[in-house]
Amino acid sequence: MIRLFVGLGNPGAEYEDTRHNAGFWYIDGLARRLGVFLQPDRAYHGLVARANTPQGPVWLLQPQTYMNLSGKSVSALARFFKVNPDEVLVAHDELDLLPGQVKLKKGGGHAGHNGLRDIHAQLGSPDYWRLRLGIGHPGVKHEVAAFVLRKPPQAEREAIFKCIDQCLDATEAFLQGDMAKATATVHAGPQRPKPPRKAPDAPTGEPA
Repeated sequence: MIRLFVGLGNPGAEYEDTRHNAGFWYIDGLARRLGVFLQPDRAYHGLVARANTPQGPVWLLQPQTYMNLSGKSVSALARFFKVNPDEVLVAHDELDLLPGQVKLKKGGGHAGHNGLRDIHAQLGSPDYWRLRLGIGHPGVKHEVAAFVLRKPPQAEREAIFKCIDQCLDATEAFLQGDMAKATATVHAGPQRPKPPRKAPDAPTGEPA
């Protein structure tokens, strides 16, 4: 099961609505879903909540270290509560997916994401789960740093929050450790409209 849910972002009002804080947005929604409140905890360098579930206690974490030191916060909490890397889920902004797209994966590289880079280093393992929340790409590499620290336009923001809501529907599967079901829920696309019913053919025949 997932015992530690982490959302990546930057602290401070100036970053609150920026693309780089998509992970924070997920944790805010999860806290509401589980009925808990995040509180500052200096021991773990972040905002922390504990939720008591039928499967046992789980922790929600928003590191307040700024993005490139996220691992300092994650590793401190994981070590204290003896949470293994494969029991950690990290939600983060993903440049390689469009707004409204989301992918769940375990392990892999950090793809230049500074928050993931530090978590890799501090945990000593890449074998944690990642919830990759699409924010889109500016199109050229040198604009990425400014792009992630800007607010998305309303349509993109709504698309990101819609996919976060879809991810929240996987909460029970995460808590039960049913990662196949969680993956199916996260990756489920919007329902396709059903094709209109074909009208029955008119009867044919020669008039009497």
